[in-house]
Amino acid sequence: MSNRALRILSAVMIWCTCLLAAAAQLSASTQVVLLGTGTPAMDPDRSGPATAIVVGDTAYLIDFGAGVVRRAATAAKGIPAVRPENLKTAFLTHLHSDHTVGYPDLIFTPWVIARKDTLNVYGPKGLKAMTDHILAAWQDDIDIRSKGLEQRWPLRVVAHEIKAGTIYTDALVRVTAFLVPHGEWDEAYGYRFDTPDRVIVISGDTRPSPELVKACRRCDILIHEVYPMGSRATMPDWPKYRAQYHTSTQELAGIASQSQPGLLIVYHRTGGLTNFSDEQYLKEIGQGYSGKVVIGHDLEVY
Repeated sequence: MSNRALRILSAVMIWCTCLLAAAAQLSASTQVVLLGTGTPAMDPDRSGPATAIVVGDTAYLIDFGAGVVRRAATAAKGIPAVRPENLKTAFLTHLHSDHTVGYPDLIFTPWVIARKDTLNVYGPKGLKAMTDHILAAWQDDIDIRSKGLEQRWPLRVVAHEIKAGTIYTDALVRVTAFLVPHGEWDEAYGYRFDTPDRVIVISGDTRPSPELVKACRRCDILIHEVYPMGSRATMPDWPKYRAQYHTSTQELAGIASQSQPGLLIVYHRTGGLTNFSDEQYLKEIGQGYSGKVVIGHDLEVY
């Protein structure tokens, strides 16, 4: 083969390598899908807390509030990765009911319909007991569906109780858990997702946390809970409760100013007895932070 032919072949090989690398990067592009942005309030427009991080054709779920499976089925019309049977890896921030009442739905509904693989769930101490109790409560259903005429495949759920640090890695993502202060809970976690093209941090429920600021130094996206300054509730000592459990708009502005995310997504808005507008939240945060902020709504994609 002549030198000219070798040069042409070499150029073609480099071009093909670049195309393959670009295709691989495109296939691993990261999206945030807000499946549920609500609170314990029974808001028909906001399902319970649930967020999917989608990398290429793989989805990673954080929290499983009320309505998670049906919200995922709706989102899957545009993003097939979040089809309920594809939700095989999940992370739980803490054990509060509004973040976990969708757990039986996540376990059983996709299994009954299509999921054959193991569901792996990572979260704080108590997750294993919760999982065992759910499986025990539905044991008759499991037996009849798997041993009776339906001939369902085996149901496999593995609960992993975690500690702060790197808790999960695969070819697409590294997940780091960090402790956050959430009232009287001994363990509550936020999570950082490092993907090929983005760094995404989700707070879970927390009052201001230096660990979160550290995890999100100039991250691409910060997903954070909040309450407005004028919120009220029927609790005997609402100001004390919210200060220990949650983050105000003013405090969130300070967190964002310190961590400087590319985009701040506000979710899990705890307004108490008053229905505060999106504009009010943005106004209060904007008084102390000038970066890009959006108020998250169910089924939005970023």
